[in-house]
Order: sequence, then structure tokens, then C-alpha cells
Amino acid sequence: MALKIRLARGGAKKRPFYAIVVADARSPRDGRFIEKIGTYNPMLPRDHEQRIVLDAERAKHWLSVGGQPTDRVALFFANAGLIEKRAFSETPKQSAPKAKAQERLKAEAAARAAAEA
Repeated sequence: MALKIRLARGGAKKRPFYAIVVADARSPRDGRFIEKIGTYNPMLPRDHEQRIVLDAERAKHWLSVGGQPTDRVALFFANAGLIEKRAFSETPKQSAPKAKAQERLKAEAAARAAAEA
């Protein structure tokens, strides 16, 4: 059974409130879960102590038995010091210019450098 540590949305329309849950990867986002290990309230200011509430001991346990946190939950865990922060690239590779465009840009830069010299 693949375990995911993810957010389950609750709250009213336009007033989100999330539970940090451990669930089977096949279960729906707001569906059945194994254990609730914290909460996240994005409506509170960033420095408010109740914005992210985590049971660190249970989070460590689920990480040790193979739970895979989602990107947002991994960021919460990294800020709490439970795991190392994941490295995110600034720009995705998909949106980078293709090979011919990169060659054209290099040629233009070389032409500009030659004109300045």
C-alpha cells in the first residue's frame, strides 16, 4: 500500500481549511484517510502560530514507514525541520527555448559582442 501525506480540503466556499492526513495513494483527496496529523489554515497570517499545526512525532513515524509527502506538505515538514527542503527549479524545462531558438540567441549575442568591440 503506497502512503501519501497530503492535504484534505475542508471549510466553506472561498474559506479553505486543510487537514494534513496520511492516506492510501488511491483514495480520493477528501476521502478516506488513515490518520490526521495536522491542520493548515491559509486564511491566517503567515506568522500566526495556528496557521500550520503539526504532530511532529506522528509525521516522523509515517515518514519512517514510507509515507511520501506532497510538495506542499514537504515544504511544511522542511520548515518544521523534519526533512530536507526539496530543490525546485525556477523555470521549467518545458518552457525553455528549443534548440534552434537557443542557437539564434547565441548568434545574436555573438554579433552584439562583435559590434561592441
